[in-house]
Amino acid sequence: MRRLASLLSFVFHPVFVPVLFVSFLLYVHPVHFLGYAGPEKKIVLLQSIALFTFFPLVTVALLKALGFISSIHLKEQKDRIIPLVASGIWYFWIWYVWNNIPGQPSVTIHYALGVWLSSVAALMLNTKFKISLHAIALGTTLCMLLWMAFYERLFFGVWLSVALLITGAVCSARLLVGEHRPSEVYWGLLTGALSLFLASLFV
Repeated sequence: MRRLASLLSFVFHPVFVPVLFVSFLLYVHPVHFLGYAGPEKKIVLLQSIALFTFFPLVTVALLKALGFISSIHLKEQKDRIIPLVASGIWYFWIWYVWNNIPGQPSVTIHYALGVWLSSVAALMLNTKFKISLHAIALGTTLCMLLWMAFYERLFFGVWLSVALLITGAVCSARLLVGEHRPSEVYWGLLTGALSLFLASLFV
């Protein structure tokens, strides 16, 4: 069970979740991307991979190589400070770029803003306790799906069920591997949800 929990923690790591969600929008739920040709979809996907995943991972690797953090796994609160600041910069960048591209689907702008706000909240809350970054990422994404289900005339039952299952499984996995206390996971989910809600006020 611990191996499965570790695998779930890796697959749904906070730097991968946004890319998985953008991939869902591009190739599974394409209503927001009507009129986008194949190359345009690839550009959006590559942008999300670069700024949600690649640059944050490179930042952590450089910090470890330079001795600024003790582990790439960021197990200690102090190890998370600089990576969260850097990730916040990358997340703000992709939101800013998407927000200024004419015709960019609003759902991507909304989601990117929610991710950036959640990273800012994570940085502030990290000074108090080791909040679950997995739970924040999944809370933001789950609430984005809920928002879409509320405002769109489409059936989201299956997608919401899958999202709830993944969120529950990953949060349980974080507890099983002993990385967090239940309160840190609950606070993470709440932080993600509130960040997405706050983002909706500006989109």
